[in-house]
Amino acid sequence: MKKTLILITIIFVAALSIRAQDKKSEEGWQNSGVVGINLSQTSFTNWSQGGENSLAFSLFGNFEANYLTSQWTFSNKLKLTYGKTKLANQESRINENEFYLEDVYSYLAGWKLNPYVSNIAQTVLAAGYDYGVSPAVQQSAFFDPGYLSQSAGFEYVKGNTFKSRVGISLQETFTSQFTKFSDDPTTREIEKSKVETGIESVTELKTPVVENVTYRSYLRLFGRFEEPGVWDVRWDNTLTMKVNSFLNVNLNVLVVYKKVETPKTQVREALMLGVSYTLF
Repeated sequence: MKKTLILITIIFVAALSIRAQDKKSEEGWQNSGVVGINLSQTSFTNWSQGGENSLAFSLFGNFEANYLTSQWTFSNKLKLTYGKTKLANQESRINENEFYLEDVYSYLAGWKLNPYVSNIAQTVLAAGYDYGVSPAVQQSAFFDPGYLSQSAGFEYVKGNTFKSRVGISLQETFTSQFTKFSDDPTTREIEKSKVETGIESVTELKTPVVENVTYRSYLRLFGRFEEPGVWDVRWDNTLTMKVNSFLNVNLNVLVVYKKVETPKTQVREALMLGVSYTLF
């Protein structure tokens, strides 16, 4: 499964690059690729009010490859993030660590709602640790756990700013070493994979706030038929303030709730100065 995911990613990025260089031959392709780095640094020298030196960085890549026709659309998004934080003399700690791939095929039936099928793959890029204990304990690795989700339903699209879809979904969880994400505690056997059925909802918003300031929001909900009162939530919000063609300030707030990981709502907030480069 790991090799399959890697192969899919390589094919996606390679195809995206080829299409970006060959837009004239196939006008249906619309591609974009942005990579960059966000930085945050604090340094103290003879500072009487206290404080510790700190350095945080995160690398990111956002890629899209969309094929449009009068009858259907095929949209693909790949998000990669990896970052670390170092405080004083402590060892550096991972603060960004994600692989998120989404593919959506929509049929333009001429209705208010368009039929669609989709697939989502999600995991971490590198080993993840629980820093709340000493020494830190590893709790995840690449595709351990790994999540795949397929759904089919109907999608509503309004221009280039808003889209929302709801459908019946099948979600698979795969593990190798960290089986707490997939194991059923009611059985003696340790399960390294599980399949769940339910309802998936994905809503996206991209809108300008003021000049050179853009807000993006991505909200995904997954509710299981077996446990209708519990929903997985992923709400990713980014406010980008553009300084010039390559320099910007980013405020990102990511809210996650997954009962299998922790019964508490997870929140990550980051305000950083970013340097980005548009590949195509």
